[in-house]
Amino acid sequence: MSRDLSILVVEADPQKARDIIDALMEAGWSDVHALAQTAGLEREIKARQPDIVLIDVANPDRDMLEHLSLASDSKSRAVAMFVDKTDDDLTQAALAAGVSAYVVDGLQMNRIKSVLETAIARFQLLRQMQSELDAAKRALEDRKTLDRAKGILMRQRGVSEDEAYQLLRKTAMDQGRKVIDVAQALVTAADLLA
Repeated sequence: MSRDLSILVVEADPQKARDIIDALMEAGWSDVHALAQTAGLEREIKARQPDIVLIDVANPDRDMLEHLSLASDSKSRAVAMFVDKTDDDLTQAALAAGVSAYVVDGLQMNRIKSVLETAIARFQLLRQMQSELDAAKRALEDRKTLDRAKGILMRQRGVSEDEAYQLLRKTAMDQGRKVIDVAQALVTAADLLA
């Protein structure tokens, strides 16, 4: 696990914040900063661009989780939250807000390293899955566009599907463009002329 990651700790109690920072530094992380309240979280995240946000809060509420979701941009960084108590609704709300690790029964210094490593691993896995999902959606949209473009050429030119694709491919090569870009241009032009 990389130790050159930047960590922002959100902890209201100054002594506990110091203990958390010490535990993180002892675990090998050196770029660690503390924030005493969630009120300045968005500004602090924009300024520091941390890789991980670690939040220790006794009793989270929905408003705080919603604010956390907006402020921390959970798609860009791992978020680990330590709470003293919770219920099923708050747990679900935390997960929906993008919290990578949601630990009940508070923050214990002997667990901080393993919890953060788990949060980072989970965040990376979710980011990879989202990237793969986005790529699959894009490929499906590209396939639909390509099929539409071939259909247009088949009707307008009276050619087979294979010939339509070869025409798209040749045009793309002649213009130094991607086949999907030529297909998209053809579909757009056909929509304008319809």
